[in-house]
This record gives sequence, structure tokens and C-alpha cells, in this order.
Amino acid sequence: MPATATATAELGESLRGTVTGPGDADYDDARRVYNAMIDRRPALVVRPANTGDVMAAVRFAAEHDLPVAVRGGSHSVPGFGTADDALVVDLSAMRGVRVDPVRRTARVEGGATWGDLNAAAYPFGLATTGGIISTTGVGGLTLGGGIGYLTRGLGLSCDNLLSADVVTGDGSFHVASEEQDADLFWAIRGGGGNFGVVTSFEFRMSPVKDIYGGPMFFELDRAGDLLRFYRDFIVDAPEKLGCFPAYQIAPPLPFIPEERHGEPFVALVACWAGDPEEGAKALEPVRDVGPTVAEHVGVMPYPALNSAFDALVPPGLQHYWKASFVTELSDDVIAAHLEHGPRVPAVNSTMHIYPINGAAHRVGSADTAFAYRDASFATVIAGMWPDPADNDANTAWVKDYYAATAPHSEEGGYVNFMAEDDQSRIRANYAHNYDRLVDLKRRYDPDNRFRFNQNIRPDQG
Repeated sequence: MPATATATAELGESLRGTVTGPGDADYDDARRVYNAMIDRRPALVVRPANTGDVMAAVRFAAEHDLPVAVRGGSHSVPGFGTADDALVVDLSAMRGVRVDPVRRTARVEGGATWGDLNAAAYPFGLATTGGIISTTGVGGLTLGGGIGYLTRGLGLSCDNLLSADVVTGDGSFHVASEEQDADLFWAIRGGGGNFGVVTSFEFRMSPVKDIYGGPMFFELDRAGDLLRFYRDFIVDAPEKLGCFPAYQIAPPLPFIPEERHGEPFVALVACWAGDPEEGAKALEPVRDVGPTVAEHVGVMPYPALNSAFDALVPPGLQHYWKASFVTELSDDVIAAHLEHGPRVPAVNSTMHIYPINGAAHRVGSADTAFAYRDASFATVIAGMWPDPADNDANTAWVKDYYAATAPHSEEGGYVNFMAEDDQSRIRANYAHNYDRLVDLKRRYDPDNRFRFNQNIRPDQG
């Protein structure tokens, strides 16, 4: 039944957190998300203070037949952290992190960002695989798999997940791990936010403190050489080395010659997570590709690299992305990159080719819901720009680029990089794990209350 004003007030009184609705002064702030293209009007925004609040909010949604949108770090490009006429569970007040340096674990609340985790773990010389931007939410990234600088050495974020606290579609609480609710634990490691609200994650942490790395910019005419080099080099490079090529317009940074600011380049961003003194030697082969125009490479704290590009992607940009997994960087797909990459339309926009081999390949393709364990790369074409007047032209750049690379890529892509109009790729994105995911969706969310994601519908076979 529809939620009455009285029922909504009673919900608010029962929570330690807050409830915001359309009549409240802070409603517009509460409904705003990272991607400025997204303008939705949810029925309610609940900011829980704890897991009990989340349980109450989801039960309220079930009683009143409201769909639930879950907002963690709020970086969802399709704006899945909000929806018209939905109940939004905004976890931004739940950002606590506790590191256990003896067990080498970290307990992370569902609204925390990778910056929160890095800040807590760095003093102990510990880290786990996070994203490329520190303002990204721990929850969304991990539930979709979790690709980052440390993937080759440590595996995906979800490969380092030990347990999770999950509130499922009926508002019930589950501890999911290999020992408890193992099916749910399997599903949330790559199945996205389809199964509930994860209020807490427990991660295995590894010794990573200071790293050697940073960005290296090359002239565009070296792009083919760099991509062909990278294709071969990354196959058996030491697993402590994470690196990826990118197309990037030079931002106005002091290490880039001022007269080159605003020009497009091909770049390689590196992270050597071993002994920093060995880092320069590990990157020597890259320098054989050709001279760099500019670089900012050296020893730095791992959190410094993880936050190095935050300023390029502030909240409030327009976003449209496309993605695919790639088994091999063939000459044909490289040719497509050479044609479309140099047309990168804004300093915020980019294209990255992340390596997902090494430790990520040592997990079976059915051991977690993340299916593409035989793919070597995850490509993202990330369109980001400030001015809505550029939406048509810049969205066209992403679509044209994707259309050129898709015939030479896998059918599916990384769910964390998918656009809202990629729902037709759902089965391909989850590949051979799709049918099991549907079965588990029927068990844990039969009403598809959690539908604002790369959605696994319980009524599909």
C-alpha cells in the first residue's frame, strides 16, 4: 500500500538516521547524485546510521511496495543510487573503517570510499585492491568485481572479500561468507547490487604502503607502439606491477609543459607495489617505447596514487560510459583505438585498458559471480565533461568508439562501467553464471526490490 505521511513520520521516528521527502528543505540536496545527467525524484531518501536503520528502511519499502535504490559512494555512472518514486538508502553516514593489523583485515562500512579505507590502512602499511579514483565507493566497486591498480598482484576487490553483512529484499539480515550463507556470498562477488544492501565488508589486507609509479605521457604518434608493447609486456610482467594505457588530454599540471596543456596524448599509468627501489627497473621496458613528453613517476604513498586523478572527476560532471572485456588486444582493436582515442573530447574524458590477468586469473570463472576470468583486459570508454550543451557530441564519441571496438571484444563487459542503456547485455555481462544468479535473485529478492543496477530479473530464465 502507498506510504502515508503518518507511516513516513513513524519510520523517521524509529530511525537513528534521517528521512527526507519531497516536502523537505534539503530534498534537492538529498536526491542529487554524482552524474549531473541524472535528475530523479525519489519518494524518500533514508540516511541510515546503522544496519538496524537499513533493515527498517527495507522493510518499510516492502510493506509499501517501493523499489529500493542503494547509494554508497554515489559514483554510479547510470545514477543507480536514485530513482523516481523509489526509497533511496543513502549510506553516506556509514563510513567507518577498522583495521586489524594482526589479522591483516579491515572492516569497512557500506558508505565508505576507497579514500576512507586507504587513510585508515596506510599507517599500518596495508591495502587491498581498490579502484582508480579514491572517491569511488568501496561497496559498489566490490559488488561488481573490483578492478584497480593492485589487481594483478592481489586479485579483484571481491577476491579479497572475507565476509559481508547484507540486508536482503525482505529486510532480513545475513552474514555472508564461505562458511555462512555461501550462496549469497558467491552472488555478491560480481553480481552487483542485485541481492541487497551491504552494510559492512570485511577484507583481507596485504602489505602495500609506498609504491613506485605515476603517469607517463607520450606523443600520439607513439600510441600504436605503446599499445602493441603493452599487449605483450603485461602477459608475464611481474605481478607487483599494475599499469594501463590511456588516452588523456593534458591537464594544467606543473609537470606538463605549459604549452602542451589541453593537447591529447597517449599515456601509461603505472603502480609498482613491491620494493620501491625496484620500481624504476620494473618500468625500464616502458621507456623503450619512446621519449616521454611529461611524467610524474616516483615513490609515493599508495593512497597518493589512488587519489591522483580525483580532481579530474569531481561531482557534477555529465557522464556516459561504455565497456567491454577483451581477451586479446588484436591489431584490429588497436586500430580502432588509434582512430577514436585521439578524439577524446574533454580533459575529464578518457579511455583506459585495465589488465585483469595475474592473480585474478587464478580464481575460477564459476568460483565467484565475476565470470570473465579468461579475459585479459577490461576496457572503459569514459565520457565525462562539464557542459550539458556538449552531451550529444560527446555521447556520440563514446558510442562510436565502442561500436568500433566491440566486434573485436567479448560480448560482455564489467558491470561497474556499464551505462543505463546496456540492459540488453545483462546475460552476456554475467555469462555462464547468469542462470545461477537468477536462481539466487529469486531466493533473496523475489520482488526485484533492488532493480536499479545491471539488473538480474527474478522472472527471467
